[in-house]
Amino acid sequence: MDPQPWRAYEPGLGASAASRLLDVVPVVLVVVAAISQELGAAFAVKLFSALGPVGAVFVRLAVSGVVLCAAMRPRIRGLTRRAWFAAIGLAAALVVMNTCFYLAIDRIPLGVAVTIEVLGPLVLSVAVSARRTAWLWALLAFAGVALLGLSQQRLGGIDAAGFAFAAAAAVAWAAYILASARAGAEFPRLDGLALATALGALAIAPFALFSIDPVAALHWDVAGLALVVGVMSSVIPYSLELLSLRRLSAETFAVLTSISPVTAALAGWLVLGQRLGVPGYLAIVLVSVACVGAVRSAHRSGTITN
Repeated sequence: MDPQPWRAYEPGLGASAASRLLDVVPVVLVVVAAISQELGAAFAVKLFSALGPVGAVFVRLAVSGVVLCAAMRPRIRGLTRRAWFAAIGLAAALVVMNTCFYLAIDRIPLGVAVTIEVLGPLVLSVAVSARRTAWLWALLAFAGVALLGLSQQRLGGIDAAGFAFAAAAAVAWAAYILASARAGAEFPRLDGLALATALGALAIAPFALFSIDPVAALHWDVAGLALVVGVMSSVIPYSLELLSLRRLSAETFAVLTSISPVTAALAGWLVLGQRLGVPGYLAIVLVSVACVGAVRSAHRSGTITN
């Protein structure tokens, strides 16, 4: 007896509907991950008065490290020298990337910092592309950043240090992508990331001591917000992205993550009340379009595989 008798009346309907749902779910997961990550970054700004940017980085890495290590239980004994070097390299990239990014958003709006930061992956994608036209997307992105700088000049001046920290975060993001690929070859699942996050938290802990206000840090609302930042900025995005990558192609995933400047601008507006003006939002759209174009160009040249 057929356990699903409705199929006799609507042949293929259940299967096609389920297939469409399975195609939509991973896309939704990536979007939710991006929203969670940028909202976490916006909430992190609220921690700076009590923890400072470096202290906030430590809290983020410590919370995500504890959660990821508890979930993954990465093996430490018997690791090869190559595996340790991969984990340490990934930890270094995480610390530098997050520290530079938090120092940037302490000085410039969140949407501006993320728009500059995504230039790292974009330039890396263009550099590995065999298509010369890919550099046109890089030029479009840099034009968007130039427009962003002009919009910030009109709104009150450019914070050179903030832009420099965001640019350093962009370079570190590109290094993080390369280090993640190396760690992924040495560790199963998220084991390498879990170990690297814990190592990163230990490495930055001594510097965080000089940044944290011990009296303010002991308040329950600061501790609660710190936990929220750690979970929203790292644990949720990493977990959802891992699930989505089981069904999404690398190209589709990269295209979806290109919306991060737009998501960051919205998070900065909703949480922090940051307004970028029409030229600023236009610049963010230009950079996002350039990211999508660069990803698709790299895919057509065969440098992105499923």
